[in-house]
Amino acid sequence: MILHICPAADWAAVPSGGVYAPASLTDVGFVHCSDFGTVQFPADRVFRGRIDLLLLVVDPDRLEVPVRWEPADPPELGAPWFPHVYGPIPTAAVVAVHPFPPGPDGSFRLPPELATREV
Repeated sequence: MILHICPAADWAAVPSGGVYAPASLTDVGFVHCSDFGTVQFPADRVFRGRIDLLLLVVDPDRLEVPVRWEPADPPELGAPWFPHVYGPIPTAAVVAVHPFPPGPDGSFRLPPELATREV
C-alpha cells in the first residue's frame, strides 16, 4: 500500500467510480505518494499546519498506470525515495481514507490506526 495526502475538498469532488487526478498530474506528470514510514516528510514540508487533509490508502495492484519509486524532489543525499503514480488514481484503487490532522505544533504523524498497518 502507498499513501497520498489529499485535501478533503478535492477528494469530495471525485464522483463515485471516478478517478482522482490532482494538479500535480498535469504539472509534473505524476501523483506524489509516500509509504507508511515517509509520509510525514512531505506533509511537514508542504502542508504544515493544514487541517483539511486526508490520507488516501492506495493499492498499487489496483492501478492501471505505472508506479515508480524515485528520489525526492529536490534530491537530497540520503533522502528516501517516494512512489510516484504516473496517471490518475481510480476510486476503486483507494482502499481506505483517513483524516490527517496536524498535531498541536502543526507537524504530522502517521495516524495510529495506520501505524499498525490497519487500513
